[in-house]
Amino acid sequence: MSLERCALLLRAVNVGGTNRVPMAELRARLNEHGGFGAVTTYIASGNVICDTPADPVAACAEVRTLIHDAFGVDTPVILRTHDDLVRALEENPFPDAAQDKMLHAMFLEGEPLPTAIETLTPRLQPGERIALRGTDLWIDYGSGGVQSTKLTRPVLDRALGVAGTARNLLTVRKLADLTGA
Repeated sequence: MSLERCALLLRAVNVGGTNRVPMAELRARLNEHGGFGAVTTYIASGNVICDTPADPVAACAEVRTLIHDAFGVDTPVILRTHDDLVRALEENPFPDAAQDKMLHAMFLEGEPLPTAIETLTPRLQPGERIALRGTDLWIDYGSGGVQSTKLTRPVLDRALGVAGTARNLLTVRKLADLTGA
């Protein structure tokens, strides 16, 4: 019997030269630390693939502390199991999105505020769409892309009431594949 794999998603690391967390070094530290099975990473944006821990909340806090102590970066760590990722893909509210790289799933640390969509809707740019599916906020940035949105991290954090980290649809598909292996 094999353990279920999961993705530990780090928020805003290795972006524009800030919050630098070398994935090879993190992978090595987590493998040395133990308790996560054979740890791998996917691309530099903070995707750690490991065995699903018995206590996900404690494991996320432990990894967050390890990253802070080793690299001086304080970043939320959000866990999604293989089943969570598959379910997110199945519940994609925008299968008609023009480009997979412009469609993002923002994985949240917990339940968002009940007023989140109502608060965010007036900030949408033409062509943008949003939808909540449990603790996943889907954002279709449309042809304008992320660079023209008014849905900035501070705006999203305030409206949602919880931290989150986004991955484009291509990355979500890859993470589902990697955690299913």
